[in-house]
Amino acid sequence: MASTTRQRPPRAISIAARLGQTRVASRLEGEVRVTAADLVDSVAEAKLKVAAVRFKVESEMRSKTEKLRNRVTEAKLKLGDEARFIKSWIDDPGRTGSVTPSSPALARRMASFVDPAQPGPVIEIGPGTGPVTEALIERGIDESRLVLVEYSPEFCELLRKRFPRATVVQGDAYALTQTLAGHLGEKAVALVSSLPLFNRPPAARTALAKEVFPLLVEGAPFIQFTYSVISPIPRRGSGLKAFVSEWVLRNIPPARVWVYRQAS
Repeated sequence: MASTTRQRPPRAISIAARLGQTRVASRLEGEVRVTAADLVDSVAEAKLKVAAVRFKVESEMRSKTEKLRNRVTEAKLKLGDEARFIKSWIDDPGRTGSVTPSSPALARRMASFVDPAQPGPVIEIGPGTGPVTEALIERGIDESRLVLVEYSPEFCELLRKRFPRATVVQGDAYALTQTLAGHLGEKAVALVSSLPLFNRPPAARTALAKEVFPLLVEGAPFIQFTYSVISPIPRRGSGLKAFVSEWVLRNIPPARVWVYRQAS
């Protein structure tokens, strides 16, 4: 006689067990949601940090690139100015006394003798490519006050582009009164010269000084640089007071600045 096995019916899950499982599942689900949210926030924060670092690096690179570009531009301008001076010297060495423009150090020293607080025009003769002109503007002389007398038509064109608010007069500085006729509405408070005076005989230099001072207000300076150890304006019988600066060594060749005023 075959035996029979009675199968037990599946035990029913109690309500308490069901409630316990639901609570565990709910808690696990909540923890998963929190973890997922924390993960999303962490990823977002990491992306923001990466973006900030990238922005900083790109900004620094742009800044360095701009500085490098400016230096290249300045170098090109400097080389261009020196090339213009060399060409001008080759064309007429008697009128261009140097194959290079005045250095910034020499230009600043010359400009330092001009008082920017005193109103009125400032005359510059022989500005060339404009290094002293730039120093005068840095000194506080408004560009519109500058009257630039330059013999070279090429340099005049360059000066008009670089200093559009200045008055640029193409003409002979050794005939200054005639050259400035109609361009100078009042007497000037200073005259700054970069002319190569020693290329002219003493009589011509004395004549220039005599022509300069009637164009200036009383006590105004006539400022002139030179590579020589002696005064570019002959002192004997000139009736001028003179001051000479120390040597400006950061110029090729080293130079000094002479400042002349009429004796009272």
